[in-house]
Amino acid sequence: MNQRPTAYNQAVVQPFYSIRIFGWRRFAAGIGLALALTGSPRIYAMGQAGSGGAGPSAGADHGRILLVLPFENRTGQPSLDWIREAAAELESSRFLSAGFEPMSRADRMYALDHLGLPEGFNPSRASSVKLAQTLDADSIVVGSYILDGNSIVAEARLVDVPALRMSEAVTARGDLKDLIDVFDSLAWKLTRELDPGFSGSEETFVDAGKGIKLDAFEQYVRGITEPDQAERLADLEKAVKLSPEFSPAWMALGREAYNGQHYEQAADAFAKVDRNGEDGLEAGYYRGLSLLFSGDYKKAEQAFAAVARILPLAEVVNNEGVAQSRQGHDGTDLFIKAEEVDPSSPDYHFNLAVSLERHGQTPAALNELDQCLKLRPGDEEAQALETAWKKPAVPKPTPAAGPDAAKTSPEGAAKTSPDAEASADPLERIVRSFDAAAFRQAAQMMDQMGASRLAELAPLERARALSAQAAGFLDRGLLLEAERLYQAAVVADGKCAEAHAGLAMVSERTGAADGARKEAHVALELEPRVDAYLVLGRLDLADSHLNEALNEGAEALKLDPQSQAAQDLVRAVKAKAGQGK
Repeated sequence: MNQRPTAYNQAVVQPFYSIRIFGWRRFAAGIGLALALTGSPRIYAMGQAGSGGAGPSAGADHGRILLVLPFENRTGQPSLDWIREAAAELESSRFLSAGFEPMSRADRMYALDHLGLPEGFNPSRASSVKLAQTLDADSIVVGSYILDGNSIVAEARLVDVPALRMSEAVTARGDLKDLIDVFDSLAWKLTRELDPGFSGSEETFVDAGKGIKLDAFEQYVRGITEPDQAERLADLEKAVKLSPEFSPAWMALGREAYNGQHYEQAADAFAKVDRNGEDGLEAGYYRGLSLLFSGDYKKAEQAFAAVARILPLAEVVNNEGVAQSRQGHDGTDLFIKAEEVDPSSPDYHFNLAVSLERHGQTPAALNELDQCLKLRPGDEEAQALETAWKKPAVPKPTPAAGPDAAKTSPEGAAKTSPDAEASADPLERIVRSFDAAAFRQAAQMMDQMGASRLAELAPLERARALSAQAAGFLDRGLLLEAERLYQAAVVADGKCAEAHAGLAMVSERTGAADGARKEAHVALELEPRVDAYLVLGRLDLADSHLNEALNEGAEALKLDPQSQAAQDLVRAVKAKAGQGK
């Protein structure tokens, strides 16, 4: 088995995450223009941190940056080493959904490489703090796990980095087959330690992992930690086969395929990543690159345009222009935008120069080429183009008719001089690097812009806006995110019926029947609502309170005679009543 060399970090991790070594918070100024070019703000699906008073516990510091370290395996069984990284992945995912800012595994890998530490080391408290300080983190989560018969027992503590203070241990236990539930429960307890005012339920945390198959998750974790590239790829392919809806596994598979230059496979994998999830923008960007390198320029343009509509950063807009140009279209406007976003990049000046020259604007093209050479004086291609473009145009000779008109060299290609080669139409340059931290930071800033706009609304309007966002999460089955925003809506205005009805639906889905009934009744006291009647009707049907369920279904149909859910409820009640006769 080949050990992954340090060069892997330099070639793959560092270009994506090097911004973090200089501090997450200190990056904001570099992307201001990109945000100015975008339209309405988008609440980023998996990380609405730092939303101030709009959050469920307004006093909590939900902009807090967390570093979750791999847990220590104290079972004495090397076959369970994969749980070390699984624990960090699960805790980080739940913290993100709860509104905090956990560091990614790639961030941690880069910092370890920067500090000269091996990837799999068990850090001491001192080295953990050093790692957190390198990554500008506020808190560290350190933990371990043991076996107790057929049960797994997980323990974790929080380290406050600025104060160098460690919390008391929190624990969670359960059957080994319920490992994901155990770590989800632990995440809830740690969240309550981080924010004592956090009102999200443990049931919602645990429910967040219900859609993940343990065998698929194990293959995914092995796929992101295995040193051998071929085995990583094989493990990830197993993971997506076992759980086709598991977005992180598709993202990891796409990265592996892309790094191996299997661009068609990479494009297919990136297409299956949740567009609204944490990796959605990065997946869209790399899908565009994969399609570019596969020669599917039209789909590449569409992929980059979809990302640019949300975050028009320079590399995205530039590559959209390249894809457009490769189809024979004019990408000049996009190259202008890319240059405006990042005027310090010589490649954006080069691309604009090529596009301008292609469309007959030689003086403007030479000016852009001059800017390119000022930024990168040793650019030989730009130097050759500048020389060629400054020469007077020479009319092309009229080709002679007859069979000898297209004679070529013995090698089969017409001989050309160096000057002729330099004056040939060059290709615009593709930006292959991707700064995921820049994307996440820009998305976070857009969240903050959205939160500022929400804060300007009247309380009830703000509550309704938050409820609408929460409904989008609920529709996608993201109950933890939905619950958090519905609670934020109730904090904004407790008389918002949509928020209480939404909390009723979340509680119903997590099996908290009493909480669901309570919130549904609160919603109906505020105003008649189909969704609240349906929650009560389904709960009463499950408890065989058929008269109540039928009445609630009927009330829902009065409000919306076309409601399919209400019609289904009434049919189900009548069917169950008929079975009882």
